[in-house]
Amino acid sequence: MKATRQKPSKSWLRRIDWVLIGILIVMAAISVLFIQSAMGGGQYSSNFSIRQILYYILGGIIAFAIMLISPKRIMKYTYTLYFIICILLIGLLVLPETPITPIINGAKSWYSFGPISIQPSEFMKIILILALAKIVSRHNKYTFNKSLESDFKLFMKIILVSALPMVLILLQNDLGTTLVCLAIIVGVLIVSGITWKILAPIFLTIMFVGGFFILSIIYKPSLIESGFGIKTYQLGRIASWLDPYAYSSGDGYHLTESLKAIGSGQLFGKGLNHGEVYIPENHTDFIFSVIGEEFGFIGAVAVIIVFLVLLFHLVRLASKTDSIYNKTYIIGFVSLILFHAVQNMGMTIQLLPITGIPLPFISYGGSSLWSLMVGIGIVLSIYYHQPTPYQPDLLRSKSANPSKN
Repeated sequence: MKATRQKPSKSWLRRIDWVLIGILIVMAAISVLFIQSAMGGGQYSSNFSIRQILYYILGGIIAFAIMLISPKRIMKYTYTLYFIICILLIGLLVLPETPITPIINGAKSWYSFGPISIQPSEFMKIILILALAKIVSRHNKYTFNKSLESDFKLFMKIILVSALPMVLILLQNDLGTTLVCLAIIVGVLIVSGITWKILAPIFLTIMFVGGFFILSIIYKPSLIESGFGIKTYQLGRIASWLDPYAYSSGDGYHLTESLKAIGSGQLFGKGLNHGEVYIPENHTDFIFSVIGEEFGFIGAVAVIIVFLVLLFHLVRLASKTDSIYNKTYIIGFVSLILFHAVQNMGMTIQLLPITGIPLPFISYGGSSLWSLMVGIGIVLSIYYHQPTPYQPDLLRSKSANPSKN
């Protein structure tokens, strides 16, 4: 007998993940508060806090619009979105410098339309997670005899789909976003079901190669420059990370000032709008330094706790869903946020090298925030459309007819 579709037992308001929205509101308040405080140094002619409010409003509208689209429909158009973003990335590489494709801070990574600038690589991170989630879901669905061979095929699918956008982003000299994509791949691989007989040797090899590069940069930088084509300024960032005070007038300037700001904040900070240390562009990549200086160790820990609450909530949602696609997407999104947060906070305290990665939901920025809100919208969609205890799982009810799944 054919299963009939029943109406959800909950109203549409009760199907919204209000906990997630509440966390985002807290993050928005922190973002606007400290961006406004960063304006107090007098280094800016524009009030970026007002712009950030507008970015959050538009981002919220985007997230709610995506929430109303079912995850199955999102999955249907994933590859189309993937190829569109790839074409946009290729366009940035082949098109000449124009008002639409300007060079900003030495990089041609944006499409500019009047006051709005769009960075395709930011959105590619979300589309890549969707594409990998679809690959993992489809592979596991149609693999009936799991083996080393089938797991290796899945691994190669993940690598091949990830390779094109990563190469295109790396050609823009955007190492930070490339590393974010790599973190996403690692998160997806861990939950993909691929045996550790394959993953363990790969991860150990990556760790070995990474250690080789770091030691070579320290003791034999000429080998890296000549043998691998890495640019001198990129090596300068590593050297200034290891010994920032030796490069305090150049590559190490941002880091030394950040350490000075966070250190001077001590336990409770100097108070809101009482920051004294000058850090260029402190409302973007170094917003955590502003928090550390003005609210001290206590304020920095409070922000970290907010991120931990967000990540815990997302992981909890992933553990509750039976859909491989939904679970893989959420874990990929968690990997993105976790890497962004750890890298950004770590670089301000010399724990990690500076890569220009913003603090998610906190740093000022249009494309970065909008891409994250697209990711949040997909999570809201998963929660909004999930079966309730009184609503039959339509995916299961159609299992007798795989062609419709």
